[in-house]
Amino acid sequence: MATIEQIAFWNSPVPQLMVCPVSNLIEAANKSACQLLQVPLAELKQTHASSWFNHCFTQLVVFTQETMMNGHAWSDTLSVKIAEQETPITLETLASQVELEGRQMIQFVFQDVEKIDRNRVQSDAERHYRSGIGQWQRMARIFQDFERENQLILDAAGEGIYGVDANGQATFINPAAERILGFRGEELIGRNIHTAIHYKHCNGNHYHVEDCPIYAAFQEGEVRQVDDDVFWSKSGVPIDVEYTSTPIKDGDQVVGAVVIFRDITEKKRAQRELVQALKEVDQLRQQLEMENAYLQEEISSEFNNHQIVGRSQAVRELVKQINLVAPTDVTVLICGESGTGKELIARAIHESSKRSKRSLIRVNCAAIPAELFESEFFGHAKGSFTGATSDRPGRFELAHGGTLFLDEVGEIPLALQGKLLRVLQEQQLERIGESSTRNVDVRIIAATNRNLAEMVAAGTFREDLYFRLNVFPIESAPLRQRADDIPLLAQHFLDKAGKRLNKPDMRISLAQLETLKRYDWPGNIRELENVIERQVILAHGQWLKFDDLQTETQQRTELNIAESAIVTASDLKQHERQSIINALKQARGKVFGRDGAAEIMGVKPTTLASRIKRLGIDVRLFKGEHV
Repeated sequence: MATIEQIAFWNSPVPQLMVCPVSNLIEAANKSACQLLQVPLAELKQTHASSWFNHCFTQLVVFTQETMMNGHAWSDTLSVKIAEQETPITLETLASQVELEGRQMIQFVFQDVEKIDRNRVQSDAERHYRSGIGQWQRMARIFQDFERENQLILDAAGEGIYGVDANGQATFINPAAERILGFRGEELIGRNIHTAIHYKHCNGNHYHVEDCPIYAAFQEGEVRQVDDDVFWSKSGVPIDVEYTSTPIKDGDQVVGAVVIFRDITEKKRAQRELVQALKEVDQLRQQLEMENAYLQEEISSEFNNHQIVGRSQAVRELVKQINLVAPTDVTVLICGESGTGKELIARAIHESSKRSKRSLIRVNCAAIPAELFESEFFGHAKGSFTGATSDRPGRFELAHGGTLFLDEVGEIPLALQGKLLRVLQEQQLERIGESSTRNVDVRIIAATNRNLAEMVAAGTFREDLYFRLNVFPIESAPLRQRADDIPLLAQHFLDKAGKRLNKPDMRISLAQLETLKRYDWPGNIRELENVIERQVILAHGQWLKFDDLQTETQQRTELNIAESAIVTASDLKQHERQSIINALKQARGKVFGRDGAAEIMGVKPTTLASRIKRLGIDVRLFKGEHV
């Protein structure tokens, strides 16, 4: 059985809604609300409250936050769009925060502003007529009596109020209007109010008097309400206002209008701040989503160990350099052969720096097609090229506040090195398809296994970019120069592989460690980790064996001895050099991958890369070489 309160709520002549601020659902509505929105109760309770205010969503957000903060709020700027009506219905809305069955709800109470104004105008006209105002003969007398009879209200009102006659001249002005506009009453009374305070738009364009809603109020005899306009103060500063212009009649003749306006400067500022805050939150959300996706990708990558293992002199010197440069924002260039742990060094620098709370974003310059370099580095706008279906930040923006690691920096095309240099110097960039400039705060760590100085001399790498990157060079020593670290590294990789492959009790004997130390490791640390993981997989017992490495080393030694009996060491070196050059010619300078020189020669790509470097062969000379 319904309670008296429920019956009163349902039958109230004023439309009311109960809305849950968390779910955005309409929990209850009365009969008047259903009639106003032209929707049955059951259907209305299945809709989201915000769906009725799509065209004024920002105002709804500000209004709702004001309600939740103060417990109540009032607005006459909200409007609802009824499906079969062309224009929205402007509402005078009162909201209160209430507790219903232990839940926090917002109660909305609406009134149709157009009906309120129509009833108010009719009521005012009837009241004026009964009191004798309808018999006034002189227009000036009407406004004088209006001002006199409403003096207390005019003085106490917080809104600005002024009157204009049929010629647009000010007839009175209340203290609040004087305070808001900066004019004294006597400075405005008798002046054309439009030319005094309403003469141009906020963008500076002239405001033609025939377009003025205030004039329309007494020319057409209709109430005009404007939610976003500017009045100009005495000092020439624009004031954001909302106002209502209501016509004043003497019988059937419109003799002028009364304008009630409100300074909404702070309200608009709050709205702009809210919109900007929402925009920044959305941008941050997108950036965090991109960073999260990137980091998830990095977690699954082959190298993600943040510890530098070893006690050799090379490692001690390396740690010393990291400790020196990490606290600064200096650009670092890490040089060394493939597989020596250059990314590990970059991560150690980043994690020891003041930027460690932000991301280290890695870019493998050798893996990016030349046509995608700009998009990958600087981002692009939606529609800027085929396939650009949405706005996308580049790696520089993702690294904002953190560190950008340019791996294999020597592979960046010469044509794009100038754009990269400009961003490094100015810390500013433009997305593809955008004309606006974005500021970034990024520390650069670069790495390469190539000799950039030689590339500069050959004209394939910009000298100014080289000097910009080579501020603090760090050399990553090859594993053959760190033989004393091999036992520690081997144990580290053994523990890692044992946990991953569920073989925690694997062992390496001292004799086998010596075998590992004798091998020259052309693939460096990466090859050591792969060899140990492979042996853990193949092992049948507890002890690992590395006979393949010993056999390979012996075969290489025997081959050198055998060949030395036939040719000199110089001839052997020249034969090896010529063989590699022939393979590079056939592969057109390609070392790695399918149809590369390593595949043609039947050797590991890392091994071939090491030999190419040892023999001083410039792979660039064979780029584009035809067989």
